[in-house]
Amino acid sequence: NIRSMKKRLIVSICFLIPLLVISMHHMFLDWFNIPAPEFVEKVLHGDENAMTSALIQFLLLLPIVFVNRNYFVTGFKRLFKLSPNMDSLIAIGCSASMIYSVYAMFMVSYGLGHSNNELLSRYAMDIYFESAGTILTLITLGKYLETKSKGKTNDAITKLINLAPKTAIVLKDGEEVEVLTQDIKVDDILVIKPGSSIPIDGVIVEGSSSIDESSITGESVPADKTEGDEVISGTINKNGTIKIKATKVGEDTTLSQIINLVEEASNSKAPISKLADRVSSVFVPIVIIIALATILVWLYLGQSFEFALTAGIAVLVISCPCALGLATPVAIMVGMGKGAEYGVLMKSADSLEMLHKVDTIVLDKTGTITEGKPHV
Repeated sequence: NIRSMKKRLIVSICFLIPLLVISMHHMFLDWFNIPAPEFVEKVLHGDENAMTSALIQFLLLLPIVFVNRNYFVTGFKRLFKLSPNMDSLIAIGCSASMIYSVYAMFMVSYGLGHSNNELLSRYAMDIYFESAGTILTLITLGKYLETKSKGKTNDAITKLINLAPKTAIVLKDGEEVEVLTQDIKVDDILVIKPGSSIPIDGVIVEGSSSIDESSITGESVPADKTEGDEVISGTINKNGTIKIKATKVGEDTTLSQIINLVEEASNSKAPISKLADRVSSVFVPIVIIIALATILVWLYLGQSFEFALTAGIAVLVISCPCALGLATPVAIMVGMGKGAEYGVLMKSADSLEMLHKVDTIVLDKTGTITEGKPHV
């Protein structure tokens, strides 16, 4: 949910910032002329401090990996089932960079212990813990935005659900009895008093009133209703007590149908999203094959295994934050969430995608362009 995603993102950012400062401080100075804190320069800079720096980076990465462990669990599970997805690529890329960085730590330690400065200098620059941390944090940021957008749609659904009252007054043997809305049956006679919401779809059998239907139809002016007229669930009886006969209850009411429609739309996939899934299913195995091929080619050309492995890991790591797999669902959910925020409900994700082709908008009711009252 949104709360757990927010916690994951905050933890990831809090540990990523010092991780980047320690691992990239020399680059910040060269590129942006931003000096590192004095502590970093004294204790974590230079070959003599390489092991201390690597160990602190490793410890800073562990919390990021722990809070984002779902990518590894899901990714490797899908990989072992031979149906890899973007999580598989994230898991492989991050694992490869972490495993190689741990290997580089041991080589740094060996270089320090045996006074081998050449080995020490070479492997001190091969620590990639910050790459794994950055990838996990960026992907989590994208997932958080997606979850937040879904939350906006869910808020719109909640508002719709709240339009219908939880209880209603039903006539039983001439007496008014308060019952739960879900217990109302077809043909029950309901008493709707002024200011009350109508819980079900029905027909007025006694009395007359004006009904505020703005929540359903968008019409700002209340509609006058009398005996024989239909009323809709989620609308409000403005004045005058009326008795209605239930014609549609539960899932069959107009309000329930609208809620179901919005829920289906929020869970549906647009054509571009389906394309993204198809591309991901082919993209992930291809990236893995390219990474393996990169390793073999560099070995064939006479490079060391460490160099070849570094090149293969680079392919995996660079391919991790795939825009197609992440941006597409985020864009769709942001669009739907933003629409829901303004009271615009999408029938489906397909409808949202088709909007870019729209050149004419036809309004069938004045309520569509008002604020729920006679004001444009």
